[in-house]
Amino acid sequence: MNILAELIHQLNSGKLRVVDLTQPLSHQTPLLPLPAQWNNTPAFRMWELSRYDERGPAWYWNGFETGEHTGTHFDAPIHWISGKDLPENSVDRINPRKFVGPACVIDVTADVEKDPDFLLTVERVKQWESAHGKIPAGAWLLLRTGWSRRTDPAQYINQSEEGPHTPGFQKECSEFLARERDVLGVGVETVGTDAGQAAKFDPPFANHYVMHGSGKFGLAGLCNLDQLPPVGAVVIAAPLKIVNGSGSPLRVIAISEAK
Repeated sequence: MNILAELIHQLNSGKLRVVDLTQPLSHQTPLLPLPAQWNNTPAFRMWELSRYDERGPAWYWNGFETGEHTGTHFDAPIHWISGKDLPENSVDRINPRKFVGPACVIDVTADVEKDPDFLLTVERVKQWESAHGKIPAGAWLLLRTGWSRRTDPAQYINQSEEGPHTPGFQKECSEFLARERDVLGVGVETVGTDAGQAAKFDPPFANHYVMHGSGKFGLAGLCNLDQLPPVGAVVIAAPLKIVNGSGSPLRVIAISEAK
């Protein structure tokens, strides 16, 4: 039996399972709030074109519009100024091989429950590696925070007068992951891959700046990371092939051994 036939056999037997890491996309999907002087992404909107009626007697379909970075979405290097001149930097030009990689899941849920502004550090990553092995090149680094359990949009954004309060990465941690571990990118449960207070970092939104300037990717708005082991799962995250697109909503799935 060849490798692909064995994969299908293991899926059909229930020894492997597919885990959906994608949040539903609708007009209720929370959006990243930017200061009023900058353009904000439009909310998801869908309208009916026909539903087995005089507009189309045998079919149902819809039109929709939204921003590239709405809901569970992919960030390409061209999304940030640091990645604007890199080759293969938009979603249509990225080698599709890079959409698939092993998952390394770091669980900081307990830390985030105590501090919504929690930042992952290099030291914490190395502690994880001492237990689970070195992060391999070409892996997706997924930050499990439990944030996707916040189903109320206001709690999900967690906005105050100081801006949003959500977890993320220290700049030095992003540099370590991108340059010393050569990850494909990072994935988070929050609305974006930077911490809520990252506008105040140096540089602002340091994870975006470092990751995309290094040709790496971001996955935001993930869920069900609690269903993945620290190591051993494979993530498939393929954005729409939008010409010169900076990102795309997408369906992120993981293949993991059944518990």
